[in-house]
Amino acid sequence: MSRREFLTKGGAAAVAAGAAALSQPAVAQTASDTIRWRMASSFPKSVDTLFGTAEFIARRVGQITGGKFQISTHAAGEIVPPLQVLDAVEKGTIECGHTAPYYFIGKDPAWAMGTCVPFGLNSRQYNAWWVHGGGEKLFNDFTRESGVVSFLAGNTGSQMGGWFKKEIKGVADLKGLKFRTGGMGGQVLTKLGVVAQQLPAGEIYSALEKGTIDAAEFTVPADDEKLGLNKIAKFYYYPGWNEGGAALSLQVNAKAYEALPEPFRFALQAASAEANTWMQSRYDATNPAALKRLIQGGAVLKAYPQAVMDACYKANTELMAEASAKSPAFKKMYENMQAFQRDQVAWFRVAEGQFDSFMSRQKL
Repeated sequence: MSRREFLTKGGAAAVAAGAAALSQPAVAQTASDTIRWRMASSFPKSVDTLFGTAEFIARRVGQITGGKFQISTHAAGEIVPPLQVLDAVEKGTIECGHTAPYYFIGKDPAWAMGTCVPFGLNSRQYNAWWVHGGGEKLFNDFTRESGVVSFLAGNTGSQMGGWFKKEIKGVADLKGLKFRTGGMGGQVLTKLGVVAQQLPAGEIYSALEKGTIDAAEFTVPADDEKLGLNKIAKFYYYPGWNEGGAALSLQVNAKAYEALPEPFRFALQAASAEANTWMQSRYDATNPAALKRLIQGGAVLKAYPQAVMDACYKANTELMAEASAKSPAFKKMYENMQAFQRDQVAWFRVAEGQFDSFMSRQKL
């Protein structure tokens, strides 16, 4: 059952019924049993909003089920390497994981659609696509083939472009640059001569410090400050064209999910939906102060040159065509999202775009 069906068919009432609903039978377990799962995160505890979202989901599931469904959370590397969370969920080594699906594009580019594609939807548009535009069904039709059920469970919002030791004045400055970035953005930059690397959060600082990489993009000011990236590279670029709204996912082993009593499945859905709101709102609340501190500490905030943006956009157009030719699942989702995005951009241009532009002039 999708979240939309859950909301419209009375799933919320099943959750609210609490203990009364816990007497319902299940395929492999009864709801009178205490069920214990493990959730692996792709993120270290130091990035407390990302890892904190996994903790939030586990806590809310326990509260909703009166402690009958307990999920322990494990930071990156504790039981599963950060970039192997999906493998562990697929195999049933763990019951669920909280991660960014685009980490797994090496398996199939379609996994990127669970997080973002370059020059894609912003976070609000992504939520709309997922819940009302067919995104949830399309993505789960794909992940079910790997034995995984996916729930939307967080979004960073629009990210920053990254930290650079040297100023980027044009496309030529990208050639040969060793740059840490995630998802398909790295493949775009590769077309422009960048040596892109996908490193887990816990390895970025040391790689930047040792010179293994020359620049790094992770997420947003609140996280970048915690990782200390500003201590190594001072030029802080925006916008994060590669991640206009990066969604996070609770990935659940399908067999484990189907064995749950129905109210417990509802609890996972409800907790993930709450977590989606919790993560974005926390970042929106903490990023402004973090950005101020970074600038006060010496970070040089700069916009990407227009020539760089144009070159990235052109390279991305080529990449999307290549990915569509390679993966039927990617093609199906991307075409659906592109059609949805056209209308969204037109609407946002009239509404939020004009309002935000006016308020920027008044307040800044």
